[in-house]
Amino acid sequence: MNSHPCNDHRLKVVQLFLIVFFATNFVSSSVASRIVVNKEEKVKLELYYEALCPDCEDFVVNYLYKIFENGLISIVDLKLSPYGNAKISSDGSINCQSVDYDEVLCKTPKMTKRLHGEWECLLNTVEACAIRVWPSVNDHFPFVYCVEKLNYDGKYKEWETCFEKLNLDPKPVTDCISSGAGHKLELQYGEEIKALEPAHTYVPWVVVDGQPLYDVSIS
Repeated sequence: MNSHPCNDHRLKVVQLFLIVFFATNFVSSSVASRIVVNKEEKVKLELYYEALCPDCEDFVVNYLYKIFENGLISIVDLKLSPYGNAKISSDGSINCQSVDYDEVLCKTPKMTKRLHGEWECLLNTVEACAIRVWPSVNDHFPFVYCVEKLNYDGKYKEWETCFEKLNLDPKPVTDCISSGAGHKLELQYGEEIKALEPAHTYVPWVVVDGQPLYDVSIS
């Protein structure tokens, strides 16, 4: 008897997180880092998120970072998409969370207490520019993590301190933002998330090998 595709997906998700759990708890980072696979063989992991969503911050800061710490990033093709539930207006401007917060957007009820607006649009653009400036995930993730950790701690206005903390030149990122290139990147991310099938219904929205994980809430 053929298994149901939903059951197959659930099994795949369970297997993935069992691998993450096993590696986190039993495999040293030195062992995991020696695992070598071709890009085509890697697990494709896409994270669609927005900078000031508490669940997104929690997922990045407390869970996603582990695949770098334990070396599993060597078998994961990770793509970050910092756009989330933003909306593109008819004039091409981008509005971040300018909707009724009782709607299902960021999964946590805490969302009703946090207005994102221009700060979220800025930080989404900051992270988009960092991804463009440092294309390797091993290079841009530390910066994204730093920004999200500040957001998580309620210090989002201090995002520029991440350059100094990580000994990075801020000019390529700030030039990307001021030139309008970052806005164009966000428009591209907006088109990508709009094209998702099935459509995303909240953030963080995680897609593994083309299939969404319908609930990545840990708590």
